[in-house]
Amino acid sequence: MFENMDFSKMGEMLEVAQKQAKKMEEEASNKEFTAKSGGGLVKVSLSGHGEVIDLNIDDSLLEDKESLQILLISAINDGLKMVEDNKKFAASQMLGGLGGFNK
Repeated sequence: MFENMDFSKMGEMLEVAQKQAKKMEEEASNKEFTAKSGGGLVKVSLSGHGEVIDLNIDDSLLEDKESLQILLISAINDGLKMVEDNKKFAASQMLGGLGGFNK
C-alpha cells in the first residue's frame, strides 16, 4: 500500500498544504454568491464563508407570509449550496496540487 511513497517529503508537503489552505480562506473572504428565487422576488447574497451579507425582498411579498418564507428558504439553501460547491472545488484544486507523494 505504501510501497512507492516518499515519507521524507511529508513535512514539506504539509507546509504547502497549510499555505494553500490559508490562501483558500483569504479567497473565500473575497467571494460573494447570490441566489434568487421566485423569479427574483427574493435575492440573498452570501460571503464565501456562508454568511448572509445582503437580502432583498420584493414589496409584493410582504403581504404573503407563506410565500415569503418558502422563497427565503429556497434562496438561502441555493446560496449555501453555491458556497459549499465552491469550497469543494477549492479543496479538490488544493489536493490536486499536492502531488509529490510518489516522487
